[in-house]
Amino acid sequence: MRSAGTKLGLAVAATAGLALAAGPASAQLDPRAPIDITADSSVTVQSQCQTTWSGAVEALQAATRLRADTVKLFARKSGDSCGTSDRMEANGQVYFVTPERTVRADDAVYTFGNQTIVLTGNVIVVQGKSVVRGDRMVINTGTGEANMTSAAKGRNKPGRVRGVFYPNEQGKR
Repeated sequence: MRSAGTKLGLAVAATAGLALAAGPASAQLDPRAPIDITADSSVTVQSQCQTTWSGAVEALQAATRLRADTVKLFARKSGDSCGTSDRMEANGQVYFVTPERTVRADDAVYTFGNQTIVLTGNVIVVQGKSVVRGDRMVINTGTGEANMTSAAKGRNKPGRVRGVFYPNEQGKR
């Protein structure tokens, strides 16, 4: 089985795909950079190919940060051992922060095989003054495509997908 640090590194690098959804922020990410993770506790269950970090989890890699109450890393079974990383689940007060943007959600799941991040529960993406909100956001880190949805439907209904965007103010003095 890969070490918990290696699996987390892959997960953090993959989660960094959130930056792809809104532009060139991914250029600052270096998947070769070391990962520094802290938590109140960490438990590995080899028979389930699972490592759980819990209690104010914070993972730092270069200029990016992932915070959550709990981060679970899952690997695929390969005979009697654990093989490649399968998915990462971050639960409770999930924050993903880069120098350009902050993403907040209640929960996030990254699936390595299809390069997809699913963020659910009060999803908020902030870049500069611009803000997008919804119930669920799906990001394909391979293509950079993002889809924000909400259970609320219909004009004037509270809780619909909402974005407030400010013009690019570069060049203004």
